[in-house]
This record gives sequence, C-alpha cells and structure tokens, in this order.
Amino acid sequence: MQYALMIYAERGYGEALSDAERVALIAEYETIEDDPRCVQAAQLESVENATSVRVVGGKMLMTDGPFADTKEVLGGICLIEADNLDEALEMAARVPAARMGGVVEVRPVVRR
Repeated sequence: MQYALMIYAERGYGEALSDAERVALIAEYETIEDDPRCVQAAQLESVENATSVRVVGGKMLMTDGPFADTKEVLGGICLIEADNLDEALEMAARVPAARMGGVVEVRPVVRR
C-alpha cells in the first residue's frame, strides 16, 4: 500500500544548524530517499513561492502564499510503499523534521 508522508516544519528550522549539522541532516533525508520503499520524495520551495487557488462563484481567485498562515508549513512530501500503517509510521519517525519540532502527517493514498 502507498502512503504519503507530508513533512511540516517551522520556517527556517534548519537555519540555526552548523555546517556539519546541516550536512548530517541532508544525509538523513537522502537515506530516506534511498530506501527502496521510497517511491518519490521532494522538497518544496518556500511558502513565499506558493500560490493558492480557490473557485468562488465560478471564478478563479488566486492569492500569494499558502492557504493559511500557520507556524508550521508543508516543506516536503514523500511517497512510500509500506506493508501496513506501522511500517509507514516507522519511516515517518525517521524524518528529521519530526524530532526537530515539526510533524510528519501519514496518509494512505487512494488507488483508483
């Protein structure tokens, strides 16, 4: 079964890290990407580059930035193959943002 790991963290959560800590952090993310259960992973551009779209009364309305102003923002996604939710949760717990004040939302992917 496929699961989406949606990685939320505070803006700039890694900025206070030393160069060595930043290299180690990147290596952890790369290890997750290299796991054979990882189908696809991607870091997102900052929220300043986001555009939100709504359709109201049949008209498209666009606003700069994310849908809501929040402390934590969606910073990346990872699509994985896992035998069950427990395995997906184990992978989510390996995401560095989860232990650095962020959260990883785990959701099954609907297959049609």
